[in-house]
Order: sequence, then structure tokens, then C-alpha cells
Amino acid sequence: MIGFFIAILSGILMSVQGVFNTAVTKETGLWLSNSWVQLTALAVCVVGWMATGRQRIGTLWEVQPKYLLLGGVIGAFITLTVIKSMEMMGPAKAVLFIVIAQTAFAYLIELFGLFGTDKAEFSWQKIIGIAIAIGGLIVFQWERSQ
Repeated sequence: MIGFFIAILSGILMSVQGVFNTAVTKETGLWLSNSWVQLTALAVCVVGWMATGRQRIGTLWEVQPKYLLLGGVIGAFITLTVIKSMEMMGPAKAVLFIVIAQTAFAYLIELFGLFGTDKAEFSWQKIIGIAIAIGGLIVFQWERSQ
């Protein structure tokens, strides 16, 4: 149950962060804004690391396969693409597209057992759920002509 509330909080924080980052980008530029986001995230993480268990930093180099260490690089591009999509589409529409793409791709990752995840069985229910989400996106975008 706590995971449910954490997921909701994550969605709220991602939406607010996207709006904040887009506003900062308008005044500073895309790469400076993205750099600030990553730098402040690093600062928060270092403080959290110092305040908790402080695992040896060398354990990072023991991670296998090594491509898993690219999460931060991907994070920089996530920030960049969220900023650009919110700037071009507005927060609500951008988040709808992002969440549907995220859900569909996450299901593909599970379905094929990519990146070391447990392989999931095919489920028509999940495909229908994604289709319903896409239908919701269409309804959300639908502009009534006057």
C-alpha cells in the first residue's frame, strides 16, 4: 500500500518539477537549466548518502553489467525531453504522452525480460489497459469546434 502512495507522490513531483524546469529554461536556456537540475540532484543525493549508510563508492564499479551505470546519463535526457515536451505541448498533455509511453515501454521491458528484469507473461488485460490510456489521451486532446 505504501508503494501506491509513493508512486502518486512521484507523479506529483515529476509534474511540478517539469513545470519548474520549463520555467527556468525559458530564462536561462536548456542546457544550463538541465545542468542546474542535475547539479542540485547530485547535491541532495550526496547529503542523503552522507546521512545514511555511506556504502563504499567503489561498489559502483562492481555493478554488472556496466551499462546499468548509464542511469544518470539517461536522467539528463529525461530532464531535457520533459522540459521540451512541456514547453511545446503544455504540462498536462506532455505528462499524458510521457506516462503512456513509459507504461507501454515498461510493459515491453517486462514482457521480453530486458535489462535483467523478470520476464512477464503476455496479458491482453495490460494491452487493453494501454489502449484505454491512449483512448483517454485522444479524449483529453479532443478540441470541440465551435
